Amino acid sequence: MIKLLTSGWVTAAIGAVVYLTSTAVFWQTPKPPPVVKIDTTVHNVGPSWEFSNPEADQLVNELKDEKKAVADRQQQLNEMAARLDAERAELSQVTQSVRILQNDFDKSVVHVQTDEIANLKKLAKVYSEMDPTTAAVVLGEMDDVAIVKIMIFMKDDETAGILEALAKKGQTQAHRAALISDRIRLSSNHPQPTK
Repeated sequence: MIKLLTSGWVTAAIGAVVYLTSTAVFWQTPKPPPVVKIDTTVHNVGPSWEFSNPEADQLVNELKDEKKAVADRQQQLNEMAARLDAERAELSQVTQSVRILQNDFDKSVVHVQTDEIANLKKLAKVYSEMDPTTAAVVLGEMDDVAIVKIMIFMKDDETAGILEALAKKGQTQAHRAALISDRIRLSSNHPQPTK
């Protein structure tokens, strides 16, 4: 019998019986958890498109607010772009007006170029040594710009005599003498760079 008790099969069977017995004796069923009262209001469960979630509604409202802010900003940018276009057009118009005035001014002001100075000084000396009446006759055949360029290099009393002789030739020549004297006033005998 000892042989039988020492065999592996018997030992395994005895261990199984002891295990099952001890499990049956010491087994305790767990107590049920305490009952928690749940909100018993019945929500009307409808289709999924009627589902409402407060967090989702808040996100939707925030997106609507941001969309409105973006639309307002876009409107401000469009208004600013329109103002910039209007100011750009006005600035262009003013720039063109300045160019026109500059061209008119350049036409009325006589500029003496550096390479003309030597010749103009010689001519001024020649006409200043002539009788003012004779000089007025000769200069009267030239254009006003050439007369002004020559008279710039003459003395004031010599210029005065020639303009007086020119003015005595009639109303038209008197008006021309006035225009020449005005252009002498506006003239620039500073050498201008050649273009």
